[in-house]
Amino acid sequence: MSEATYTASVVGGTGFTGGELLRLLYQHPDFEVAQATSRSKERKTVGHVHPNLREMDLRFTSPEDLESVDVLFAATPHGVSMQHIDAFRDAADTVVDLSADFRLDTEEQYDEWYDGHVCPEYLEQAEYALPEINRENLPGADLIASGGCNATATILGLKPLFDAGVLSGDEQVVVDVKVGSSEGGAGGGDASSHPERSGIVRPYAPTGHRHEAEIEQFLGLSVSFTVHAVDMVRGASATCHVFPDAPVSKGDMWKAYRGSYADEPFVRTVAGGGGVYRYPEPKAVAGTNTAEVGFELDPSNRRVVVFSAIDNMMKGSAGQAVHAANVALGLEETAGLEFTGLHPVGAP
Repeated sequence: MSEATYTASVVGGTGFTGGELLRLLYQHPDFEVAQATSRSKERKTVGHVHPNLREMDLRFTSPEDLESVDVLFAATPHGVSMQHIDAFRDAADTVVDLSADFRLDTEEQYDEWYDGHVCPEYLEQAEYALPEINRENLPGADLIASGGCNATATILGLKPLFDAGVLSGDEQVVVDVKVGSSEGGAGGGDASSHPERSGIVRPYAPTGHRHEAEIEQFLGLSVSFTVHAVDMVRGASATCHVFPDAPVSKGDMWKAYRGSYADEPFVRTVAGGGGVYRYPEPKAVAGTNTAEVGFELDPSNRRVVVFSAIDNMMKGSAGQAVHAANVALGLEETAGLEFTGLHPVGAP
């Protein structure tokens, strides 16, 4: 392996997302991990928390003692990065935040969907990390906001219909998302304990999920959005019921999805082919930065069903962040993200 080009740190390295970032950056040809921070595990080895990373020769340090690096990845809970963004920017030329703190454009959106914002002056500087919708604005970006996993799955599924003019934004769209337990983070609480989580299909956000704000911001579409927690560890699967104003053919749909994603390295269209996995499936993309998207037409010709599946820890979080950093720094887009997944595997 050639000598790394950039140094990187991970703030909040003990969480699930922090572990994914460390895994990706450790194997990335252009990054050297210089620091991983944790208050609760200071001086413990990375492998003490993330057993898949036992070979990493790195110990957690205090987030109060940030080293100077080229890129800082912040894998902290919502509200933390906005409190410490000045320190993060002092420590690194490029900051990639994986919380919700800089995803939205305006202070008013944070007042509506979150608990306000303490440094709204930074919002107009941040670039949304998802390259499939914001690639042209990422090169040279120094503040990058990774998207929410449920929003990412939904946006990727619906985007081709807007690109092709099948949707204008006025139509009714109903979105049902199923998510794995890792979405709740390493400190998910009682609802994420194994006895409570096992075997469930539990609605936990029937209405008003915060990721609706991202969908509306980037697609100009207000959706009827519901999220269920289900019995899997990794994965987010979105089923979108779309009611276009005019009839749509299967040829129109294939043209739309190929037109949007033919050249995208991390999106593949899976729409009713042969075999067991005929539509997008989280299990098929577990551990990868790949999104699967697909569709089916109702025989009545009044409804289109759109499917999308991602690994919420990868395409919905750490993988998206690394992909965006690659674009921002002018690196090969796929660098460090080439893992193609496994089959068969257990529950993702």
